[in-house]
Amino acid sequence: MFDRDVVVVGGGPAGIAAATALSQRGFDVELVDQRAQLGGAIYRQPIAGARPVKQSRFAARRWQHLHAAIQHAAVTYRFSSVFVGVDGHGNTLIEDRNQGRLVSVRARAVVIAVGAVEKVIPRPGWDLPGVVTAGGLQVMMKETGTAPQGRVLLAGNGPLLIAVAAQMAALGNAPVAIIESGNPMAINGNGLGLLPHAELLADALGYLSGIVRHRISWRRGTELIALDRAGSQLAAELRHADGRRETLLIDQVALHDGIRSNNFGLPADQAGTTTMPFITRAGDCREALGAIASQLDGMRAAADVAAYLSRKPNDAAASLDGIARQRAAQAVLATMFAPIAGPPRLTALPDETIVCRCERRRLQDLKLLLGGTGALSGREIKHNGRFTMGACQGRFCADNSARIACELNPGSPLVASDLTGSRWPVRPLPISALLGDEPAHHDQSARDQ
Repeated sequence: MFDRDVVVVGGGPAGIAAATALSQRGFDVELVDQRAQLGGAIYRQPIAGARPVKQSRFAARRWQHLHAAIQHAAVTYRFSSVFVGVDGHGNTLIEDRNQGRLVSVRARAVVIAVGAVEKVIPRPGWDLPGVVTAGGLQVMMKETGTAPQGRVLLAGNGPLLIAVAAQMAALGNAPVAIIESGNPMAINGNGLGLLPHAELLADALGYLSGIVRHRISWRRGTELIALDRAGSQLAAELRHADGRRETLLIDQVALHDGIRSNNFGLPADQAGTTTMPFITRAGDCREALGAIASQLDGMRAAADVAAYLSRKPNDAAASLDGIARQRAAQAVLATMFAPIAGPPRLTALPDETIVCRCERRRLQDLKLLLGGTGALSGREIKHNGRFTMGACQGRFCADNSARIACELNPGSPLVASDLTGSRWPVRPLPISALLGDEPAHHDQSARDQ
């Protein structure tokens, strides 16, 4: 007995595209999202009374089309709810924060579209108050329609820094500077690879024009190597490509070193059985390629699910072709923004550098745990050293911890998932939600909109 044909987890571009396409094919779909409205991080909507942050013309058009399509689809929504996992009986478990309890939905298929997380490389002082991520800062601006106050520095690597700087300036407080470890403006022909990708190129030029118009300092080939307290401010130590050092006094710094799939603890893709649902990931949590690819991958996931449920041929070819194009575009961007000094060697950081912010575990703690050999399993590093054991469940430290272990033991196959594993609950769950003999079964009052 099934409650739904499909449960889609995530209300960003991949989840919306998957839910819409499956509903249009006649399937009974429930979309679950932790927020109170659709959009995800990339299309985060403002709170009541806040003015929307201006997006690029193409991004605004993509959102309008996505939103209009799902508004005309017969999709059931369960907002303010968090995906917990799929249990051994094939039930999709959801923490419904409106009800304050765990809800079980039995579906024939599950599409997981929970997006990406930011990568942040450890630096001395990155755990100080006033240090945030650039993506988190951008989401805050999208929700509130206001820029952060004071002297704000954007630092790290990647095109997101340019977008955040332009949006801050448009809201009335341009950043002190953008510190970029790469040099995407180098005259080497790499940027020509973006010419076939009109939308991405137009987005980039729009944000760059904002940087120029507001005279924002874009310091390319420069690294933020350390942060320290300086009275009520932060002292940001910079290292330029020619070796010069510089210190800036700031009130806040937003870090960003790229994105990666938010696949922490998620169940693996699997074919359906008589007791277990068909499970597939979609969008950035399958492969972090950005908003355009996420929407296409949501359509690909819907085609895969429809082929399984209907036993008809799969028609995902067009979506796969589009995803391949976006993969090529992201490869061009990665080359353009490649750090001039190469990837930083994390084991060269000062031993007191915090690696795991939640548990306050230092580089020295990891070195001592590994005994200079790195010959421990991910599970041993986690349970003996408490790396990835905090509230973020490794979202910020698993990659870095695995990378450090590999630097200490070249040739080690250790990766982030060796520390985080695959389990449920996927995220920390209030004990109050678990109270009762067993999870509440599918709630027919889930809102239809």
